[in-house]
Amino acid sequence: MDRRKLLNKQAGISLSGLIVALAIIGVAGIFAMRMVPAYIEYNAIKSGIAQVKSTGGSIREMQQAFNRHTSVNDVEAVRGQDLVFSRDGDEMQISFAYEKRLPLMGNVSLLIDFAGTTDPSGVVAEADSAAR
Repeated sequence: MDRRKLLNKQAGISLSGLIVALAIIGVAGIFAMRMVPAYIEYNAIKSGIAQVKSTGGSIREMQQAFNRHTSVNDVEAVRGQDLVFSRDGDEMQISFAYEKRLPLMGNVSLLIDFAGTTDPSGVVAEADSAAR
């Protein structure tokens, strides 16, 4: 191509393209604003069960220690009574699972399933099969 033709060719984004891009960024921003606190809470729960497991004690003592940890970290989704304790040989494993419903706009909400465990295999124990 001619150098003159390349210089005369217009490049850029149209107004409608800009509006679409801003709408996509806005929707992604709404998702991020709703999801980030839920994941922060999830990470606080995971660190709480790891901390409680390392301190040890009876199941009741671990539940109370977890409740203290969650009150400091402003966790509302899981309490010590919701934790599932199971034995893996001689070692106590702690698991949890919960759903978090995040309202997005109007009657649209996002449902996230969270689960975690201290078991190295990653298997989350169910409440029915766990030894209490």
